[in-house]
Parts: sequence; structure tokens; C-alpha cells
Amino acid sequence: MSSPVSLTLTARLNTSAAEARRGIIRVHPEVLTALSLREWDAVSITGARVTAAVVAATDPSAPTGVALLDEILFSNAGVKENASVVLAPVTVHGATRVVVSGSVLASQSITESTLRRALLGKVVSVGDAVSLLPRDLGPELAATAATRALARSVGITWTTELLTVTATDPVSPVSVQTNTAVLWSTTAGVVPPIGDRVSAHSPTMPGAAGFVPASPTLTTPADRSATAGAASAVIPPDDVPVRPVSELVGVDSQITKLTEWLSITLDEPDVLRALGAAPRLGVLVTGPAGGGKATLVRSVCAKRTLVTVDGPTTGATEASTRLRTISDAVARARATGGVLLVTDIDALLPAEPEPVATLILDELRTGISDGRIALIATTAEPALLDSRLRDPSLCDRELVLGLPDAATRARLLSAILSTVPTEGDLDLDSVAARTPGFVAGDLAALAREAALRAATRASANKEDPKLRTEDLVGALEVIRPVSRSDSPEVALGSITLADVGDMVETKQALTEAVLWPLQHPDTFARLGVDPPRGVLLFGPPGCGKTFVVRALAASGRLSVHTVKGAELMDKWVGASEKAVRDLFARARESAPSLIFLDEVDALALRRGQSTDSGVTDRVVASLLTELDGVEPLQDVVVLGATNRPDLIDPALLRPGRLERLVFVPPPDAAARADILRTSGRDVPLDGVDLDELAADLEGYSAADCSALLREAALSAMRRDIDAAVVTAGDVAEARSRVRPSLDPAQVENLRAYAERRVD
Repeated sequence: MSSPVSLTLTARLNTSAAEARRGIIRVHPEVLTALSLREWDAVSITGARVTAAVVAATDPSAPTGVALLDEILFSNAGVKENASVVLAPVTVHGATRVVVSGSVLASQSITESTLRRALLGKVVSVGDAVSLLPRDLGPELAATAATRALARSVGITWTTELLTVTATDPVSPVSVQTNTAVLWSTTAGVVPPIGDRVSAHSPTMPGAAGFVPASPTLTTPADRSATAGAASAVIPPDDVPVRPVSELVGVDSQITKLTEWLSITLDEPDVLRALGAAPRLGVLVTGPAGGGKATLVRSVCAKRTLVTVDGPTTGATEASTRLRTISDAVARARATGGVLLVTDIDALLPAEPEPVATLILDELRTGISDGRIALIATTAEPALLDSRLRDPSLCDRELVLGLPDAATRARLLSAILSTVPTEGDLDLDSVAARTPGFVAGDLAALAREAALRAATRASANKEDPKLRTEDLVGALEVIRPVSRSDSPEVALGSITLADVGDMVETKQALTEAVLWPLQHPDTFARLGVDPPRGVLLFGPPGCGKTFVVRALAASGRLSVHTVKGAELMDKWVGASEKAVRDLFARARESAPSLIFLDEVDALALRRGQSTDSGVTDRVVASLLTELDGVEPLQDVVVLGATNRPDLIDPALLRPGRLERLVFVPPPDAAARADILRTSGRDVPLDGVDLDELAADLEGYSAADCSALLREAALSAMRRDIDAAVVTAGDVAEARSRVRPSLDPAQVENLRAYAERRVD
């Protein structure tokens, strides 16, 4: 029942020119120790995507909570700077074969032996970008020969060339070794990944939810020579293809509102003047990244002149250039009486503005004052936006694009895959149910990843490429929704509540409090009662509280946002409260969802008893406000876990908050036997009676039982490094090393607390 060690760190850009674009992540030496890794081992990086890289140590004086990534790793992980990434150890095998695609110049100029030397020592995964810059860091990786060969082949271009990994053998992630066959996709007969790769400088995928993205194409071997090696391009905003309104899915009300506003303001301004209203229109379109905000605007304005300003690009320029860009865009829009669209305006007008922001706002205000043009701005981070933009003379109207529900996701998937050849009927409803928090951009990425798997299988089997449901399900292991890229989550595994042995009362209580409100809301409405708002799991440590939550999430196909209590605590005034608000905001966006507060006693101590300058008291107040405040928690359940319920503020345990208290008892003999069978299903036991062993493990928690079998396997290795089985003697030796961790006094106190709450 134990889970692999992982750590959540803040991603920062590695500014070292010597390590740029070489696929190396640097972390503090203490992080390496915590993950049981050595320098130059491999580590998995989980952001919006899952990738892997070589890990090295930073200077000991560097911050412990920061991971230094190069720009390519940012792209491969699908995150931006200062986002959270989850690092964990990963098993990486030496690759037998790695297939890459690149530009025509590179594929025709660079030999495969030179290509292998350039990638030597790098850890790669299918779908990742990788540069030709040799790693040349770490043991025995001097790459002088490769550098000279690359310079002779393509000149200085080799320093900026990006390749895409299209296939690996065995399954990625793998490391490139001296005996690895590194091939170009044109010679290996492998389909390059579907769709254009985003530049490494723009790690977040351009998005798409609410509209139907271009369908992924499963190319045949005859088509591959035409597509392999094609250079990727970033299309300027004004040249982005406009999709018909009929292709937009799940945003009918937003289309109607925006169409009406534009029609009345730009086409019938005299009507507004006759009613004493100024014909002025400023709209702020908000929604998650990849939610299709700009696509919606372009589709609705298809028959109007649309002038587009890219907020991040413009915001990265000097102040004078920013102002001139906005002035020119306003002038172009006024010349034709059209619409000015500013995408991701929070990058141009952040909450902490520079002096030029005032001039930009004045330029926009003057531009729309007479109703000749309309201003539409989009943002995925309205909280980070200059509040002056919401002035009544600017963007006084707001259009919100929410996350699609399961039915809408199924429609989006159906539209995305409408032209894709499939093997039998795809179970899109099942896939949609497993993708809470996905927008259409995420679903398009999911379809591309699935298409890559199907194409690789077809190439290996010499068959026509066809997509299967298993390809989509397998792609879920790689693709994470952009809306939750900064949020650590409990993974949805294959174990459900039905697979959890024993814990009958615990499972029933969780089913009633968490699953019933989400699966049968009509019944609660019919009976005229509100579902429980929250549940508190309490019990001795190591008895499977987190394991039950993981099974619960898999049973309900919930989006689970997990945080340890202490992670929300911050010494800066207001920072902890903001962390609580952001946590609940993410949960609302990805509903149906579950907020799991592990070690909640560290977060919600009794008010007035802490010595942290009132931080804990303010956090408790924020929790209470979120749980039963003005903004309702629709399809969001809060689940806390603790082994010290007596320390929690009583106000948090009242009805309407964490009102259901569920005791998770230590496992009895039957439950311990089930745990041993589950933990030992891959352990070759010889002459070990698990039922008899379980009966003799009084005082052992679920974690202790799992640890006992691991120690028994290690004992077998000490006895004989080539041992094929674990014997009863090995288990007996492990018993002398792994002692029960449950404190009888603590268990009795928790039982007594549970009985008092029932009484």
C-alpha cells in the first residue's frame, strides 16, 4: 500500500549557458537524498505531461524547493516557469532503438552515428523534444567528436535544431547508449508525432476547449516520407484558420451572448444612443488555459475585421514598443470598424503594472469610446490582471468559459476523432469519464498521443493504422490537463473501493458521503436534502487512509486535488489564505472533484492555541469560508485525513463542513491477510502461509505488512543474490527487523474518540 517517493518542487529556468537545452534537471543535494537518487540518475518530471530527464545536484546553497530545468524540459513537461512539478525516481533502460524526426536539412545531413553521439547519455521519451547539443556533462560523456561532426554537417544550425522522439525500444523513457541504434523516422518507417510541436519557448500547448480541433491523422507508410522531417512553424495569430461556429461544442450560450453584444454595439449603435446608452463594448473572456477563448472570438467575428494582439509577445517587449503596438492595432481596427482582440492580456497588463500600463489603458479606452470598434480581451488568470481593465469605460462585461462536463467531453472526443479510422466502436463515454478537468486542447493532445501509439503499433505489425480505445486509455498515463498542471494529484489507478479488502463500514460511509451526491444528485433533490459537504478520515498512521482515497477517486472518476496540511502554511501575510482560495478554485473548475487534505491537523489546529502569529487561525477561517461561504461548492467534496482528530478546531467538524467522521481502524487478521496477498502478488513465496502469518502480526499496520514482505525479499537476496524464491526463513528474519509501528495507547484513544462521536 505504500506509494513511490515523490516530491513537488517549483520549476525555475536554469540560466547556465553550459547546460542550456541539454536535457538536465538540477535539484538540491537533499532532494536527491530524499528520492534515493544519485547524481546522473534518471528522474520523472510530471507537469501537464510526464517526461524524464537526467538529474544532477545544484550548489548546496541553492533553495531546496526549486528544480532548475532548461527550456526544452519546460516544453516536454508542459509547464511554465514557477509552476509546480512532481519529481519521482523512474526506471530507465538502455535503448535498443530510438527513432527521431527533424528538419529536412538535419535528416539529410547528419549521419546516424553522429546522431547517436549527439544524444548519448540523454534520457528521452516518445513525444519529447530533444536538441542536438551533446550532454557532455557527467561521467565519460565528452562529445568533442560529435560536436565537430555536427558542425561539419549542418554548420551553426546544429546548436538550435530541435528533434522529436517518435519511437523507442523498449517503451520509453530510455537512455541513449553507445550501442543504441538512433535512426531518422524517414529511414525507420515510423510516423512522427501528430501535430505541430510548440516552440520550447512556449511550453504550454495552444488550446482548444469548447471547439473541435483538427483530427489527428493516422498516416500510412506511403504517406510518411511526405510528412517526416517537416519543420514545425508557429502561425501568426491573424493567420490562424477560423473555424465555423457550427464546430464549436458546449459553448452555445457564450456564442449567443457575444454575437448579440457585437451586433447591437457595432451594427445598431443608434438604438443604444436613443436609449441614452453609449455604444461602447469591452468584453473580458475568462476560462482555463486551452479553453478555446480566442478560438471562440475568432469564430464569432469571422465576418468582421479582427485585429489580434498577442499579449505575452507584446508584454515581453520594451515599454515604448508595447504602447506603439497597441496604438497601431487600435488604428487598424478603427480604420475598418472591426474588433480588437488582445489574447492573454494578463501578460500585457499584470496586476503589478509598470507606468506604461496607464498609457495602454488610456489608448484602449479612447479607441472604443465612440463605438466604432469593440475590445475583447482573453485571460486564463483574471486574478493576475490589472484591476483597472475592468473599469466601466473598458471591459465592463465578462464572458466565462468553464470546463466541459463528461457529456461535453464525449462530444468533443467524437468530433476530434470523426475522421480517424478506428478498430470497432470507441468507448468515448468511458474515456470522457476518466478525464475530469480536460478541455478540448487537452483532449486534442490526448488524441495525438493515442494516434502516435496506434501508428507505432501499425508500423511494427505491418497493418493499416486504426485507433483503439486502449490507445486513448494508455495516453491518459502521459497527458495531464493544463488546468491541473500546477496541482499535485492522487493518481487514478485500477484499484477501486470494490478491490479494497475489509473496511466495510469505512467504504460504505465514503460511498454515501462522496459518491452518492455525485452519482445520484436527483435523489437528494427529490428528498429535499443537501448532500454532506465534507468527510474526516481518522485512524492510526499507516492504516491505509490515503490508499482508500485513491480507490475512492478511481471508483468515482473524480478529479482529486491533494495537499498536505503544512504545505499551505506560509510566513507571509495573506499567502496561506490565498493558497486555500486557489485550491478550492481549482477544485470548482475541475468538478466533479475531491479535495484531499492530508494531515489536516497541521492545517486546522484549534484557534488560539498556535504560536505562529495567527497564520493558523486565518487559514482555519479561510477553510470555513470556502466550505460554507457565499460561493457554493457544487460537485466538490472535501476529505480530510488525520491521526490526531482531537487537535482539529471544533468549528471545522460541525454540520455543513467536515460533518461525517469516519474511523479507519487498524487491520484485523483477515484484513492483514488480504493486504499480504495484495502486496505479495508479485513476490515468489515458498512455504509461507499468509493466513497464519497474518494472524501472528497483531499490532502491524497495513504499511508494516507491506514493509515486512519487502524486507523478506531483501533477506532472500542477502542469503543468495541469485535467489528465486522467498522462504519462510526469510520472512522470519524480516520479522526481527520490521517491528509493529502501531501504538496500542494511540489506537485505544482513537477508538474512544470514535465512540464518543457516535454517542
